[in-house]
Amino acid sequence: MKAVVMAGGEGTRLRPMTSSMPKPLLPVANRPIMEHVLRLLKRHGLNETVVTVQFLASLVKNYFGDGEELGMELSYANEEKPLGTAGSVKNAEEALKDDAFLVISGDALTDFDLTELINFHKEKGALVTVCLTRVPNPLEFGITIVDEEGKVERFLEKPTWGQVFSDTVNTGIYVMEPEVFDYVEADVPVDWSGDVFPQLMKEGKPVYGFVAEGYWEDVGTHESYVKAQADVLEGKVDVEIDGFEISPGVWVAEGAEVHPDADLRGPLYIGDYAKVEAGAEIREHSVIGSNVVVKSGAFLHKAVVHDNVYVGQHSNLRGCVVGKNTDIMRAARIEDGAVIGDECLIGEESIVQGNVRVYPFKTIEAGAFVNTSVIWESRGQAHLFGARGVSGILNVEITPELAVRLAGAYATTLKKGSTVTTARDHSRGARALKRAVISALQASAIDVRDLENVPLPVARQQTARGSAGGIMIRTSPGVPDSVDIMFFDGQGADLSQGSQRKLDRVFARQEYRRAFPGEIGDLYFPASVFDSYTGSLLRNVDTTGIAESGLKVVVDASNGSAGLVLPSLLGKLGVDSLTINPGLNEARPTETGDQRRSGLVRLGEIVASSRAAFGVRFDPVGERLSLVDEKGRIIEDDRALLVLLDLVAAERRSGRVALPVTTTRIAEQVAAYHGTQVEWTTTSPDDLTRVGQDETTIFGGDGKGGFIVPEFSSVFDGTAAFVRLIGLVARTQLTLSQIDARIPRAHVLKRDLATPWAVKGLVMRRVVEAAGDRFVDTTDGVRVVETDGRWVMVLPDPAEAVTHLWAEGPDDASAQALLDEWAAVVDSAGR
Repeated sequence: MKAVVMAGGEGTRLRPMTSSMPKPLLPVANRPIMEHVLRLLKRHGLNETVVTVQFLASLVKNYFGDGEELGMELSYANEEKPLGTAGSVKNAEEALKDDAFLVISGDALTDFDLTELINFHKEKGALVTVCLTRVPNPLEFGITIVDEEGKVERFLEKPTWGQVFSDTVNTGIYVMEPEVFDYVEADVPVDWSGDVFPQLMKEGKPVYGFVAEGYWEDVGTHESYVKAQADVLEGKVDVEIDGFEISPGVWVAEGAEVHPDADLRGPLYIGDYAKVEAGAEIREHSVIGSNVVVKSGAFLHKAVVHDNVYVGQHSNLRGCVVGKNTDIMRAARIEDGAVIGDECLIGEESIVQGNVRVYPFKTIEAGAFVNTSVIWESRGQAHLFGARGVSGILNVEITPELAVRLAGAYATTLKKGSTVTTARDHSRGARALKRAVISALQASAIDVRDLENVPLPVARQQTARGSAGGIMIRTSPGVPDSVDIMFFDGQGADLSQGSQRKLDRVFARQEYRRAFPGEIGDLYFPASVFDSYTGSLLRNVDTTGIAESGLKVVVDASNGSAGLVLPSLLGKLGVDSLTINPGLNEARPTETGDQRRSGLVRLGEIVASSRAAFGVRFDPVGERLSLVDEKGRIIEDDRALLVLLDLVAAERRSGRVALPVTTTRIAEQVAAYHGTQVEWTTTSPDDLTRVGQDETTIFGGDGKGGFIVPEFSSVFDGTAAFVRLIGLVARTQLTLSQIDARIPRAHVLKRDLATPWAVKGLVMRRVVEAAGDRFVDTTDGVRVVETDGRWVMVLPDPAEAVTHLWAEGPDDASAQALLDEWAAVVDSAGR
């Protein structure tokens, strides 16, 4: 006997899950519903099957093919238009006309004994046997009455409660003789229970009903879809589950990586090659699809997560369904009954309320509160550039495909035949992405100078030597699973805001330039890069007095690329040095705040015990610098800025110092004392670079370990700052602790507040209104100065749904009070 699987329905009640996927392909326990149906048919010897398809038919055909993988023979009958339950089977008449056949829905989950149903049909000599089952709520189904012999006496489709005369319903599973096709008109919509069966009964034809025992669930609503998952996990339905039951009710498929410290409470299912980190909690009735990543601190309960989904740290998913290829970012919350479509982005700390539907390809902005369905528009704003270029989680937000498109867009903004310098840090992720970037540049008629693994300042300096621009790929500072793709201009500086917008437009339009075969760009690897860098550095930065000073310093290379430059540099300086952590560590291309702190503590111990003049610690890409004084005490980054400012200003006695407006006003006092003046800039590094390029600028810094040495470069350079510092200390004959002690203490506090994109403009207007007659500085954001000199600054983040606040006062209590006052202003406007 052959079978017919009806797989042509649109599943409109299941949208948005069925917006881009046919209902029969919806996974139950990580396997399509229709696959469970086909396996049931095979168990009962029904190996030859015709599948009727209509909505998204190619997806069904591509998935199941000819059935070889299942050990079955599948063929397809395609409907050009919906023909109803009977019309779709009539469409396959040619394959079914020789013998009795079984009809079953491709989107109902069941374990009925089909052999028993077929035997009943044959024993009764029926023309049609309708498979029936008993349900507590028959309103959504066709109810049926049968007599003692099993003959059908009455049908009623989808009754009201006033019409209910039985709890026995039609499951849509039938055994039929081919003569039934005589009652179905071709190429017009015809329904079995509404059109054909009443006519057969009217003519007295043998139509029987078989009441089956077992499980049956019409997966027609979101509630029934989630229920079907739970029933499979509870063992209420006899279906095959791929994987291993590692503990009672906890199923883990092949290749899945589950950390021993993850909290699993079955019954639950984790798909193949999924990764569940330590500290994640997955509770009962959750189904995790293939290649899903569940980060530390995430909580899932009764959540159905389809394939290739990223579930960020501390996110919370309860009773929801998440479509494939969706990214759920840190601390996002999705409530009971919500459904997220395929390929969506749910931003950090956003909340999707219960029963909300988010349709495919939508973005929910960070911090958003979504209480209505998102169907047509995106509740979000796409930002290509952030504070560190284009940043995101490796292979989640930043993929090789994205890197190729970005590089193609960047190349399109340059002239054909231009040269671009590329570089990376020592991580494997950066190496892989850089190769993708190089290919895209060459394919866009751009020549590439590849520096391979170099410190970030070296990449900038080499870019400035004849290239039209540069691209550096590095691990995001402090975020080991994220990367930054940084774009440079011809001076090695970060792209200006205008250039970023130009690249953004090309990327958004996807209008990439492609080279003709004869125009493919060249690739070459410049030699002696480090010698060139150190030679230029020593020629431009004052090193007098160092060799004679007898200074001893301890240098921590942090197992990063800064260690590649230090050997030749320290030798040429003639300074007594001890270098620690010089080797590259691929497994740790960046460091967390705690790792950095413990590294500084260790550096301090070595400095104190070795009686060195001071210690410096580079970040892994050599861009930033941290200091330890001769007593082994850590000089905090904001304090280190003042120490270097004091040293430079005391030696130069004139010129300008570039500092962001968030810097303590103590800096103004230090600069003025030595006859220099401060040029306040925005918090953007490219603005600091702009001022650093001016010939009157003698120093710059951001208070986060980034220092500009203008005589050598206008960008942050840890190595140049180190050389400058050694020279200054050698000539000053003062220790760092002595310099630190003569600078007044600063009291600057910072706070970040979540602010939806839609109200950011309103927040800033309210801040200006609240300032009243007080002095307002709009260099960057809004800085409000009180009459007593205290100040607060409010700045909307350009890439995240966050507002930053800084406040400074004569003491911490005063600064805290000011911060609380203005945080209340921002909060009230953001509600």
